Amino acid sequence: MGEARGPAEQNFRVRARAWLEANATRRSDEDGRQARRWDLASARVFQGKLHDAGFAGVAWPTAYGGQGLTPADQRAFDEEAREFDLPGEFFGIGMGMCGPTLLDLGTDEQKLRYIRPLLRGEEVWCQLFSEPGAGSDVASLQTRAVKEGDVWVVSGQKVWTSVARFADLGALIARTDPDVPKHDGITMFVVDMHAPGVTVRPLRDMTGGATFNEVFFDGVRVPAENVIGEVNAGWAASVRMLIHERVSIGGTTRSRRGAAFATLTEVARSRGVDRDPVVRQRLAELYVRERVVHLFGTRLAQEARLGRSPGSRGSVGKLAGAELARFSAGVAAELLGSDAIAWDGTDREAARWAAALLSAPAGGIAGGSNEIQRNIIGERVLGLPKEPQVDRDVPFRELRVGTRSPSPHDGGS
Repeated sequence: MGEARGPAEQNFRVRARAWLEANATRRSDEDGRQARRWDLASARVFQGKLHDAGFAGVAWPTAYGGQGLTPADQRAFDEEAREFDLPGEFFGIGMGMCGPTLLDLGTDEQKLRYIRPLLRGEEVWCQLFSEPGAGSDVASLQTRAVKEGDVWVVSGQKVWTSVARFADLGALIARTDPDVPKHDGITMFVVDMHAPGVTVRPLRDMTGGATFNEVFFDGVRVPAENVIGEVNAGWAASVRMLIHERVSIGGTTRSRRGAAFATLTEVARSRGVDRDPVVRQRLAELYVRERVVHLFGTRLAQEARLGRSPGSRGSVGKLAGAELARFSAGVAAELLGSDAIAWDGTDREAARWAAALLSAPAGGIAGGSNEIQRNIIGERVLGLPKEPQVDRDVPFRELRVGTRSPSPHDGGS
């Protein structure tokens, strides 16, 4: 349980704990991993109940469906909720990325239209940034949006889009002016994922799951009022959303502190290697890494209580979390040996850690690769010189980027 900051927060925490005990299921795994697999219908019902009880959008404005409380109250709820199975897999992108960006940049009409349904789970959101030829260099995107009267017509492809097959709405960035440098001709839109011309195809990864999707846009018509922020100012909007994303990934404390260390210590004991000095050293390093990630997340939370944005330091938490996931999976593989890749179907422990081993590399890519995070930390946190960029002032139409060659006729598509 987190540290209380006053009677009001403590009362809120007690109320949240009582509601969760009465309405949610405690996590059953020793390390606090989610045990329940939610279906979308039941997830929507639960999220609606959560909102009605006053625990969705805790620190969001009441005018748009939030509870109007403080970041400290949100943190208190998060700390209590980490012990329970909640349907975050469907709503995490909307709550952690798209919703906060709409609150920052959206019009009043957009906030009134989208925020309350988002908080209640009535509409699922996805983020449509990466493309086959524009991953780490997102500004090289080729998806086009062309103005026709009072609508924008969107054509192109996105990839690695989480929850797209469940999504009702998406935050899309597209190129709206190919005659200016690549960062200057991008616009962010709200796009209806059920609109004619939108096709979503799941991508199955090596875990056997289909967390990500590719999305195709074939002449999709988007109303002009769906622009988030300003036309051709989509890069600034994207950076803002990415900051929210990295904070939501790297600053969370929902998992139990020291979870992997505690579980793997038991694995070492059960296999009789807990006295091995090499094993003990690896477990000690895991403990230190887990503590550092947890304490850094706590620091960001304390700053949030004071109304301070972490800015680019969210990349520190995101990078540390991704590296921790891979390190802990590696320690598990060392302890389990062949059981990490081939196991008895009844060995739940081995199966779980094998899945962790297979999924860990994705953490170093999703939300911005580790290499990109290091660049951001170096340039924006440490103040180191930026890497040279020869295309910074060149019109996008003239660039050879991603999967396209320059053409005077295609406008970058």
